[in-house]
Order: sequence, then structure tokens, then C-alpha cells
Amino acid sequence: MSKHILHVVTNVAHYDDPSHATGLWLSELSHAWDVFAARRFEQSLVSPRGGRAPLEPRALKWPLLDASARGWLNDPARMALLSTTARPDDIDPETFDAIYFTGGHGVMWDFPHSAGIQAITRNLWERGGIVSAVCHGYCGLLNTRLSNGSLLVAGRKITGFSWTEEILAGVAKEMPYNAEAQMKARGAHYDKAFLPFVPHVVADGRLITGQNPASAKATARRISDLL
Repeated sequence: MSKHILHVVTNVAHYDDPSHATGLWLSELSHAWDVFAARRFEQSLVSPRGGRAPLEPRALKWPLLDASARGWLNDPARMALLSTTARPDDIDPETFDAIYFTGGHGVMWDFPHSAGIQAITRNLWERGGIVSAVCHGYCGLLNTRLSNGSLLVAGRKITGFSWTEEILAGVAKEMPYNAEAQMKARGAHYDKAFLPFVPHVVADGRLITGQNPASAKATARRISDLL
């Protein structure tokens, strides 16, 4: 029986400043999708509100727009998936084997507060499924609690976009919070690569996280191998 992956994408199209556009970092979805497709896994998309998932403009320019991401942009069927994502209430978590939180700065606003996404994550984790994230996607795990009331990330090894990378990207002053610091405050054992922007994956049992956009393929491969 084929494994089924649920990709979580943002609905947020801009920073607090409406003139500063953001959204899904497309390659973080496309790279993982390619890895899972090669394994012939089933794949679905969900977002906190359902419907359109906007794209981060910075990720659609050279040299960040690679062949994988261009493949999505040039495929009407795949772009349609990003305009018609499911709502959490549409999802039966019992049918999924893994959840994968994509990034892009938009997720910092809507991922942490989605009770529906948290419920899916809790169900999947407590059934023995894989919970994973790449880059800012780990913001979706900040407030996820298990049935016993404990935070899923407490006491677990994790990575995600670092504060150093926010500074180097030139956007630290526009962040609604420091995600790295918030993870540490919740008792997570945060880890990052010695150098910024290089691939880095941390696996703590069924919790698998990648630090930045360059980590998406490696994260997906670890998920695939565990499945």
C-alpha cells in the first residue's frame, strides 16, 4: 500500500507591512514532492484556511528558482493544487503516514495558531506517524500539544531557519518573533549547521526537520527512508 504525505502550506501573502509580499517558498515544496513522487507516495496539500497558497517572490528569481520549482510554475495542474488547497476540516488524518510543513516567511503568521493543523499533527504523531518540517515550517510545531497536554517539541531535537539566517537574509527586523528562540523557550533542543544556508537535517525518532531551503531534499529523503 502506498504511503500518503500531507504537505502544509501557508495562506499568508505578506508581512505585517502589506507592501512586502511573502508566501510559500516553492522549492521547499517542489523538492520534497519530487522525492516523494519518485517513491510513488500519494501526496496532498492543506493550509490553515484552505484555498490559495501564495508564493514567496524572492524564491521565484535566479538563482533560487531551479528546475524543480520552474516545473511547478510551468505546470497548470500543479499550480491549480496551490489555488485549491484543502482546509483542515477536509482532512482525515487517519489516511496519512506523514505530515510535512513547508516554509516561507508567511507560515510564521498562520501556522502556529491553526488549531485544525495542530489536531491533524497530534493525531498523526500519536498513531505513530512522521511529523516533519523544513525551514520556517517548524513554526507549525511551536504550539502543538499532545493529548496529555505536553508540547510535542519539548525535550526533542529540532532544527529550522536560524536567527542568524534571518539576519543575513536582511529580514530580521520584520519578523513577528524569533522562531529559534521560541523553540528553545518551549524546551526543544535546537540545533543548526556551523555555516548558514547549507543543508542540515535533524532526526529525533519520528520527528524530522530541515534547517533551510537547501535542506528540503535531504529532509524528504530521511522521511522516505523512515517510511
